[in-house]
Amino acid sequence: MQRLLARSQAVVVLAVLPACSDRAIATIDGTMAEGDATSISADTDASPGSATGPVTSLGGSTDAGDDDPSDPTTACPFICEPDGGSRSIECSLWDDDCPRGEKCMPWANDGGGSWNSTRCAPLDDTPAAPGEPCTVVDSGVSRIDDCERGAMCWDVDPETNVGECVAFCVGSEANPTCTDPETECTISGEGTLILCLPWCHPLMQDCNEGAGCYPGNNVFWCAPDASAAAGAFGDPCEFLNVCDPVLFCANADVVPDCAGDFGCCSEFCDLGSDEPDAMCTGARQGHVCVPWFEEAVAPPAFARVGACLLPD
Repeated sequence: MQRLLARSQAVVVLAVLPACSDRAIATIDGTMAEGDATSISADTDASPGSATGPVTSLGGSTDAGDDDPSDPTTACPFICEPDGGSRSIECSLWDDDCPRGEKCMPWANDGGGSWNSTRCAPLDDTPAAPGEPCTVVDSGVSRIDDCERGAMCWDVDPETNVGECVAFCVGSEANPTCTDPETECTISGEGTLILCLPWCHPLMQDCNEGAGCYPGNNVFWCAPDASAAAGAFGDPCEFLNVCDPVLFCANADVVPDCAGDFGCCSEFCDLGSDEPDAMCTGARQGHVCVPWFEEAVAPPAFARVGACLLPD
């Protein structure tokens, strides 16, 4: 889904802590926390990984203005990355081309809370493997942790700086994959963050407490609910997870009376319900329940997932 997502598909992380999503992953106060996903439980035993077509990067240079909001298979669904920025690529996460004793890591090179660059970082003498506890230095966007090469510390508690190691995607940006079949490669931050994250289901919101199920590539994955007091239908949004669970950040032109610079929160809806349009808060203003995926490429587990949008 292209014009459905707002322009800066980033994921915000709480201080107590981005159809594909096109947002990078961001933090508030520089700390990262993400709820672990539980396994998808749907009325089908099909794996969401069965979707056809290329994995879509969460960050890219696609011009959102040229996209069809009713087409869920275009390159950056809902919100595309804004142009420009201080992105600096000093090493390759795919190749891990850092010197011996170092590893390539994403970080925020501008002092902000969004991963926007890559740089070599010291490799811990006794590094932790994916799934094991880990510790970061200063914050989740500092690039310094004690995970092994090809992994980073995720779901970080800002009070303790402890999280869990999560593996990077392997392969290439053109052909990304994950070694763990229960995870899906999610690329964000214009390629500066490549994570293998567990699936979830947006209609079931089966993530842990404090997290929501948000769009990423051809599936959906758990990220911290950073909505705080905002995040309701129609609220402005700039990041993927600043909308309440069961909502997503949609482009301004597909949400009625949206006052956001990038986009506003809209709802997921169930195409299999008796009246899917009635699930849309903006139904009286013209919102309809639109399939998230084109029928030919919809993973069976997500065939009923829709998005509340203004028709083209």
